[in-house]
Order: sequence, then structure tokens, then C-alpha cells
Amino acid sequence: MFRKLPFYIVALALTLSGCAARTQELAQVCPGKASIAEALSVLRSQSQSAAPLKATGTCLLEYRVEGKRQPRRENFPVKVWLNPPIEIHLQGSVAFDPRGVVAGSNKDKFWLAIRLKEISSYWWGEWTQASHLDELVISPRVVLEALGTAAVGSERGGGENWSLSKEGVFDVLTKRGDQGRITKKMYVYCCDYSIRRIEYFGPDGQVAVVAELDKYRKVAGSFAVPSLIKVVRQNGGADDSVSIRVTLRSVKPASFTEQQRDRLFTRPEARGFEHVMMNVGGIWVEQQ
Repeated sequence: MFRKLPFYIVALALTLSGCAARTQELAQVCPGKASIAEALSVLRSQSQSAAPLKATGTCLLEYRVEGKRQPRRENFPVKVWLNPPIEIHLQGSVAFDPRGVVAGSNKDKFWLAIRLKEISSYWWGEWTQASHLDELVISPRVVLEALGTAAVGSERGGGENWSLSKEGVFDVLTKRGDQGRITKKMYVYCCDYSIRRIEYFGPDGQVAVVAELDKYRKVAGSFAVPSLIKVVRQNGGADDSVSIRVTLRSVKPASFTEQQRDRLFTRPEARGFEHVMMNVGGIWVEQQ
């Protein structure tokens, strides 16, 4: 079971957001962007407008337990603090434990701690060492993208790793890695240029993780975040599936003192967990 847990973990990390994008509600048809450079420019501008926020809501987690026929479901309240571009803290109260799920990141590190019935594990790593985290269902990187702070990464200029196509009411931006393999697709609604779906591809070229974003709310200025997000791990078959659905009921602008930043965005110590995993070059290694 624990060999599979990193998938569950990162799945929980995404708990920071909420539900499925209802494409049938996107009935209006608008022209898309004329070039990939224009599309990336708009998305980067949106990302740069990201503002600090605090949100509260609920999370429904569904996952499989080895040896059990029925999936396990956990429904719990969550709180999210975001300080763009890279600081985030997610806290879920599970089974009377206010810190039953804690996920976060700062400019150097990311982490996820889970205390559920079948899971007592802590994952962490340094951004400079981590790779292929998107394939682990929901990494802190995926969470940040879902909240609009890093939608197109750090690429600049002509978008040499991206291509642009059109599917119905969406502009579809496809990103390829150094060897030409598709690593990510983003479906952007042409009328308001909000990201409604992100697909992350595994090394086999198949979709591994899907994040669907809906019900955007304005936070400050032009910055808006989805209040409903659904994240599903696609690969591995039904017995290895994980889904997360988060509904953010309240989303408000915030400001953080240095003391608050230290408390929220500093990696907590890994104490009292049965398993502590560190990401080294994209591989989870259990620490003794």
C-alpha cells in the first residue's frame, strides 16, 4: 500500500481547490488568441496579478485501500493560505485532528503530511531536486497552478515549448518536454481566458492527472481563483484511482506579517509519522 501512497498524498495536496468544470455551461463562443505568444502573454499577466488570499471550504477525498472492495471517502473542512508566487499552506481537519492534512510550499521546499486511518505519512522535498511531481497526481506545483499563480511556468519569449490549437470553445495550449514528449495541456475558455482543465501526462505519453476548474471568484483586481476544483488520477486503473473535490466557500484577500509567514510557510518537522518520504530527483525515498 505505501508504495502507492505518494499518489494519494499529492492528491490531497490539491485539496486546496474544488470541483469539475461544467463545459455545458460555457455556451458562448468567442474567438481564441491569434498566436501562442499572445495566449502565453495573457496567462502570464493573469499569473502576475495573483494576490495573497485566505480561503475556507470543504474537501471530499476518495481513494482506494489495498485489500478493500469499496473506496474510502473522507469529507473534511479545509483552510488555505496563499502568498504568491510560491508560498502556500493547506490545512484539513480530519477525525477531530485540526492538522490531519497539512500541505505547503515556500521558495525552497514543498511538503505534505497526512494522518488518516490508513495513512500516517509525511512527504517533502526541495524544488531543485524534484522532477515529475505532476505525475504523482497532485503536487504542490499542481495546486499552485490550480490557484492561478504559475499557470505557464517560467518560460519567456516565443513559447518555443508550447503549441496552440482550438477545440470548441477552448484554446488548447500544449507543452512538450525537451524530447518532444507532451507533458501538459491546458484548456482555456476563450471568452474570459480562464483555465478550465489541466491535463498532466506521464512518461508513457498517457494522461496521468486531470484538474478541472470551475466557478471562478474575484479575489482582488483582475485576480480570480476557481472555487470548485476536481482532481483525478487517471492512470493505474480503477483499483488505483484517487479523486479530490474541493469547494471553497469563502475566498478573501489577505496580508501576512513576517511572523505569520514564518508560521504558515515554513516546513514543519516530521514527527510522529510512521513513514517519512523525501523526494530525490523525482523518486520517493523513505527516510530512516
